[in-house]
Amino acid sequence: MPGRSRATGVAVLILLLAGVTVLSFAVGAKSIAPGQVWHVLLHRDGSDDAIVVWDRRLPRTLLGLAGGAALGLAGALMQALSRNPLADPGLLGVNAGAAAAVVAAGTVLPAAGLGTTIWFAFAGAALATAIVYALGRGGGARRATPVRLVLAGMATSAVLASFTAALTLVDDDSADRLRFWMVGSLAAAQGGEVVRVVPFIAVAAAVGVALSSQLNALALGDEAGRALGVDPGRLRIAALAVVTVLCGAATAAIGPITFVGLMVPHAVRLVTGPDQRWVLPFSMLLAPVVLLGSDIVGRVAARPGELEAGVVTAFLGAPLFILLVRGRKVADL
Repeated sequence: MPGRSRATGVAVLILLLAGVTVLSFAVGAKSIAPGQVWHVLLHRDGSDDAIVVWDRRLPRTLLGLAGGAALGLAGALMQALSRNPLADPGLLGVNAGAAAAVVAAGTVLPAAGLGTTIWFAFAGAALATAIVYALGRGGGARRATPVRLVLAGMATSAVLASFTAALTLVDDDSADRLRFWMVGSLAAAQGGEVVRVVPFIAVAAAVGVALSSQLNALALGDEAGRALGVDPGRLRIAALAVVTVLCGAATAAIGPITFVGLMVPHAVRLVTGPDQRWVLPFSMLLAPVVLLGSDIVGRVAARPGELEAGVVTAFLGAPLFILLVRGRKVADL
């Protein structure tokens, strides 16, 4: 992809991101004109519109931007690291591990806020990742193949989902408190959650993007990577740590939203090619567009109620991904 085309792609993604951000402020049970949104953002005058924008839609939008970027980058990193086009935080059990840990924390510590449960989410995501990779390398295999990883991830996700369901079934309070979060939702976003989550995502994202050149070298194989000065073991540990933080933070805040991290990197590679120096930042820009766009569709589709963002991403994403794969050859990793 020529440099001018890449610059054009970045500009288009930024415009799309700006567009869905404006719509996220303006669209909902109460529609607010973009001009009025801009006015109340600059002048918090205590009006009904200002309360809706500042207390409800601003945290929701910021969390959608941060959570989408985290999921898109995590998916791109997992696909690059494993050279598995089906790698995704949802398919490989990372989101399920974070979700199970958060639900367990909510059951044992019902008064715990995000500041506490986010650490459980990190631990759950890390444990699920370790289990999946251990199962993927079972049976004396030297390395975890894509098929083994997907099968291990599906099995681990099923077990963790059953564990999560069992916890909510035996605790009605937990079920009521978590039922919307468990399908992936931005609706309950609060300013405090944004403040707690964004620093984790920002630091992990910076580290993840910094690994792009080493991931390009690793794509040539472990031996070629070593010849180019890359330590494959350390790189994998660093990348998995980044994925754990990204998925743990996003899942703790907005729930186990799936599919975004699977579809977005595929779409990006069709434009940028396999160069991770472009795939990673492009994924960080496109994924929030998908997540916020799905949230906006959910608000409009079921007025005066709304569909959760996780439901819309699955409903819209699955057929789009099928068309993407059937329409042309999937871009190489």
